Amino acid sequence: MEAGAESDVDRPVDSDSPAAEESGTNQNSGGRSEPSPSKQGEILRTLATVEKDSQAIAESFSSLFVSLRSTLSEATSSSVDHMGCFGDAAGRLQETALDASTKGNRYINSCLRLNEEIKGVENLAARLKHLRRNVDVLDTAVNKLLRPP
Repeated sequence: MEAGAESDVDRPVDSDSPAAEESGTNQNSGGRSEPSPSKQGEILRTLATVEKDSQAIAESFSSLFVSLRSTLSEATSSSVDHMGCFGDAAGRLQETALDASTKGNRYINSCLRLNEEIKGVENLAARLKHLRRNVDVLDTAVNKLLRPP
């Protein structure tokens, strides 16, 4: 309703004034004016329209809240599902990282053992190289003795 319309409804109308004739109101003995039957019908129609519009708005709000509740429920459900998946993935990642760390430590320990063993082989290789030189010298000496020049 417009503000001007409210002031017209609230303002009393004198029966002697021209507004009383225009508005179609009848003054009763209590000093109160009652609208004419045509005005009463118009007021009732307006009230029915306002009531119908109010009911439509209420139904629209109700539908909106149901939709919002449903959407919020789905979002919450999705969030819970995602948190569960995240927890599972984090647990698997932790297990995999621990397994990889264990295997990495085993590999490092194996490399250290192999390195120690290779140090022993290097000493053996140095001795064999020295022995090979001695054998080559001996072979050359034997060849010189067996095949004179």
